[in-house]
Amino acid sequence: MRYVQAAAAAAIACVLFSVSAVAQNGAVKIGVLDDMSGPYAENTGPGDVAAVRFAIADFGGSVLGKPIELVTADFQSKVDVGVGIAKRWYDDENVDMILGIPNSAIALALVRIAQEKNRIVMPTAAATSELTGKACTSHSIHWIYDTYGQTKTIVNAISKMGGDNSWFFVTVDYAFGLAVENDATSFIKAAGGKVVGSVRHPLNTADFSSYLLQAQASKAQGLMFANGGNDIITGVKQAAEFGLANQGMKISAPLAQFPDVKGVGLKVAQGLLISSPFYWDMTPEARAFTDRFTKVIGRPPSFIQAGTYGAVLHYLKAVQAAGTDEAKAVMAKMKELPINDFMTKNGKVREDGRVIRDMYLMQAKTPEESKSEWDLVKMVATVPGNEAFRPLSEGGCPLVTKN
Repeated sequence: MRYVQAAAAAAIACVLFSVSAVAQNGAVKIGVLDDMSGPYAENTGPGDVAAVRFAIADFGGSVLGKPIELVTADFQSKVDVGVGIAKRWYDDENVDMILGIPNSAIALALVRIAQEKNRIVMPTAAATSELTGKACTSHSIHWIYDTYGQTKTIVNAISKMGGDNSWFFVTVDYAFGLAVENDATSFIKAAGGKVVGSVRHPLNTADFSSYLLQAQASKAQGLMFANGGNDIITGVKQAAEFGLANQGMKISAPLAQFPDVKGVGLKVAQGLLISSPFYWDMTPEARAFTDRFTKVIGRPPSFIQAGTYGAVLHYLKAVQAAGTDEAKAVMAKMKELPINDFMTKNGKVREDGRVIRDMYLMQAKTPEESKSEWDLVKMVATVPGNEAFRPLSEGGCPLVTKN
């Protein structure tokens, strides 16, 4: 599948439009810094590139009389590689805005770098809620989702199911996983629950058996996979082999996306609770984008890939409205303009850079409930954006005016 995606992503440059190669200083330049071949590539990578190209094409390929150029790179799941690429893009290649970045450690570094260099960064694929907390900057927007919104939706749902509200975490050992666990723990305690154990695992782990044995021994009511991508697929499959759900454990993966559910398979994934800001079949507009995306990538978009389209479109609208691609002016317009696209209605960019949009609690269907290959989840509840995301007053963002 990844080879198909990579070939398709390369080919759509010809299908949609040819990115102009005029003088670098005379272009508006967007950089996609992403996981093109690693554990998060299915949910980001080539699909993100396709979404960006769609947005550029839909905007007409130019803004303020300047061509819109696109550069892409694979950070190889390495923080130093990702930071090095971003610095080169800003310093030497005149990139105006970078997005993607499915690694919270890289994203936390880049928001500071973008501010120092008066450029923009939109970590569409990074999850840590610290991006709009103490690490927020005047030059960054956290566009799609975060660990606060994803975990709050899940924890509140399971806490209402009764039982002792005890939890065990299987957490990927870097900034992203720790943020998921920390945010979820705060909601568990607020609901009167308790964390009875947690384990850390390396990124892209092949064998979860020792971690799952500890989860099983804990007799927790809820098991949360505080990870993403391939680690969710492997972990949930192996949890099924241990029979954890059959033993009454409520299994959740707040950061699971539709390709992950597909990768697990409904026979195993059925009943899995996930939270998401998007589902490909939720509206006629979403289905139309999905049809377009599927013709190129071969499957519906993840919520990150869908949101990446909207991020680029909003950025270009802000450049147009500002009459310049200067970062501070564009940031002001992005916070001023409403967000309306196939994924988000009447959204807004808050003072701290957090985009406020509705979140959805979803559950993986049974094989019998599914009517087609990608009919994978059912909607359980809608959480309004002002309830899903952290209140502005609680994040500690230095940009927030103290009243």
